[in-house]
Amino acid sequence: MTSRFELDGGAVGFVESSAAVPLVSIVVSVRSGAIADPEGKDGVCRFAARMLRRGADGMSAQEIEATIDRLGAELALDVGPSTVSLHGQVIRRNVEPFVALIARLLGKPAFAPDEIARLRRETAAELVESRDSDRALANLAFRRALFAGHPYARSAAGRPSSIAGIERDDVVAAYEKHFVRGDLVIGFAGAVTEDEAKRHGEVLAAAVHEGPRVAVTPPEPEKKEGRRLVFVDKPERTQTQTLIGSLGTWPHDPDHVALVTATAVLGGTFTSRMMREIRSKRGWSYGTSARLSIERRRHAFTMSAAPGAADCAPCVELELSLLEDFVAKGVTKRELGFIKNYLVRSYAFEVDTAPKRLGQAVETELLELPADYHTRYVDHVREVTLEAANAATSTRLSAKDVVVIVVGTAADTLEAVQQRIPDLVSTDIVPFDAD
Repeated sequence: MTSRFELDGGAVGFVESSAAVPLVSIVVSVRSGAIADPEGKDGVCRFAARMLRRGADGMSAQEIEATIDRLGAELALDVGPSTVSLHGQVIRRNVEPFVALIARLLGKPAFAPDEIARLRRETAAELVESRDSDRALANLAFRRALFAGHPYARSAAGRPSSIAGIERDDVVAAYEKHFVRGDLVIGFAGAVTEDEAKRHGEVLAAAVHEGPRVAVTPPEPEKKEGRRLVFVDKPERTQTQTLIGSLGTWPHDPDHVALVTATAVLGGTFTSRMMREIRSKRGWSYGTSARLSIERRRHAFTMSAAPGAADCAPCVELELSLLEDFVAKGVTKRELGFIKNYLVRSYAFEVDTAPKRLGQAVETELLELPADYHTRYVDHVREVTLEAANAATSTRLSAKDVVVIVVGTAADTLEAVQQRIPDLVSTDIVPFDAD
């Protein structure tokens, strides 16, 4: 069982001990992320976090990478709307020097001007390269359309124009703002005892300066009415990407688990309604799914598919029809029974390693989830009734107030898609290489 402990300066620690393998996983997170970027500086939080391993306390970027390799370690970074996390793993005998290295990176980053210039060029190139991914373009357009005017519309990676304007002072300010001791959540999993975790946690917490905690509680997103199409125009697309969705759920909703369970019937398994109708019967898309995202505030419900250009319009029409039926009629008793059994049995794969169990505890802390969100997940699923599942779909979701995203070639596909969307209130055509 994951244990929680307090560290100096308001930091919080977790440990999930396991002797299964001689490895230790380490996560160092802060409770703030991309939505706290200053206006016009989208991407600066992620930029500052990436700079941590590009020179610190007299070590060059090359020396840092060589040390990570020599210790038999791994170190990765994840930046989201509300969190920043460093994820590390190392063989047990090298835990202490690895913790010392992470402490140096966290506490004494150099922010050398030449490294900032290099990362600025790399980031700009990565943003341009990401345009090759139609799925990434669809996700970006969806977020900007669904959350227009809300912090969730922002991209953690930034925009080419915002990255070009980032200077050293911006990077230092972002680091000093986000990496404060009181916002730290530190976790250890694997071949580490609780006493060792506390000792290593104090080393990491002490490396970070004290300062005011970042206020990152965004307002509740506003529902936007009508069916709105955003067509991302990209030349020579023989295959398209589609995303259809609306506002979804919040983990503190009383019907949250009921909606999650019902949504799995729609598009959460290989035998879901969407897979059956879109892939199995018609062969329009190899993969298709429906999912609910969770964040500190209500986030997105999405349906996705990747049909060929010729099948895009009828596929969008079918997805909307499936959504209308799902909202109006919910799920059947047989479907609910099957999906509950599936979710309960498959949950074992969510907790089968110490790092996974640690990850759940850290996520609960970072996103301020209900205390039993993960620990009683199976019980909550078992408690879902048919009435609760169907009430959740009709209350939380809408088939009329949705964003429809299509990435394709407008000259070939746009008109057909428009004709297949009943009650369409607006169409926006966005160039795929727009900032």
